[in-house]
Amino acid sequence: QVQLVESGGGLVQAGGSLRLSCAASGRTFSSYAMAWFRQAPGKEREFVAAISRTGNSIRYADSVKGRFTISRDNAKNTVYLQMNSLKPEDTAVYCCNLFPPSEVWGQGTLVTVSL
Repeated sequence: QVQLVESGGGLVQAGGSLRLSCAASGRTFSSYAMAWFRQAPGKEREFVAAISRTGNSIRYADSVKGRFTISRDNAKNTVYLQMNSLKPEDTAVYCCNLFPPSEVWGQGTLVTVSL
């Protein structure tokens, strides 16, 4: 079973940038497509971006397309989410998971975007 630890969240002003990281345990990381999800206060968890096992296929939610970039480094068992041009509506707890997601979720990392 892959265990995931997210990091990199914080408080940023609108228009700013953050880079999230998701470190995975286990030697089978490269066998899984991975994704980022987010959950804003009072809302359902939603899909943000996904990346295939090799990184040659990527998908984004319309709300982040052109602003966020997902990538992965299989040698480091890590998936990243570069977030640019952040908006207050991007405020949420961001979690990574397999894609499709497993039932086990990490704690996530909180991103707060202020005006």
